[in-house]
Amino acid sequence: MMEEEHATASRIAVGAEGGADVAQPRPLSRDRVTLVVDGTHFVVDPAVFTTYPDTVLGRMFGRARQHSFTRPNAKGQYEIAEGIGANIFRVILDFYRAGLLLCPEGVSLAELREACDYLCINFDYSTVRCRDLSALLHELSNDGARRRFEAFLEELLVPAMVSSAQEGERESHIVVLTDEDIVDWDHDHPPPMGEEHTQRYPTCKEKVKRRPGGRSEVIYSYVQRPFLQLSWEKEEGKSRHVDFQCVRSRSVPNLITALGEGPTRATPTPQVDELDRLNGPAP
Repeated sequence: MMEEEHATASRIAVGAEGGADVAQPRPLSRDRVTLVVDGTHFVVDPAVFTTYPDTVLGRMFGRARQHSFTRPNAKGQYEIAEGIGANIFRVILDFYRAGLLLCPEGVSLAELREACDYLCINFDYSTVRCRDLSALLHELSNDGARRRFEAFLEELLVPAMVSSAQEGERESHIVVLTDEDIVDWDHDHPPPMGEEHTQRYPTCKEKVKRRPGGRSEVIYSYVQRPFLQLSWEKEEGKSRHVDFQCVRSRSVPNLITALGEGPTRATPTPQVDELDRLNGPAP
């Protein structure tokens, strides 16, 4: 399929609101190239790509082409945009002519977004026109969520992981609290934090119960909040470090025996995981 691109044709871009943006005709040179995208041939003037020099196509057919960085195949054609469909690439070509991404019905907006990310084309409300407004807002909300997470990662998560790593830890558990949550722990009676509390977080104590013998038990108020379990220096769930296992032996009745004045017992050897055995030197 051959698609000849006309230099003097004016294009009308209809937006989601029914308005129209008229693209001014651009003078094109006599130089034409054949682009092969998804098995489809597009004959275009490469000068149209230089309008946006910071995009991938703008760089390929700008100075990079002058310095022979962009080279055709044996047939003199340029095989580009691998993984991008021909229908998506038609929308991309319209962007270089009219400055708008006109997404027609039947074309996935998510696929168009991936193509724009790959080709370094700006994808936002000022450049996209489509009838599926919900799909556009979904993509834009993904951008906002990604930017917020990057800010949280840089300002909160990474410093917390660095602090744990500096203390010799191999992992970190982070709970996400709201602004209304108040954490007030009793230092003398801290709350239990075992595996059974991985989805609930203690905030403050509700009451104190007196147990027989004068022992007190603090009842905490728990809230269900998102948890992040972060680990590093691990591969397939196995630690790359030596794991020491403490074994309680019933053969040591008292402290004197443990000090060597009674029957001796063998000291437990460090337990090395399977990954360290495989990576260690041959015996």
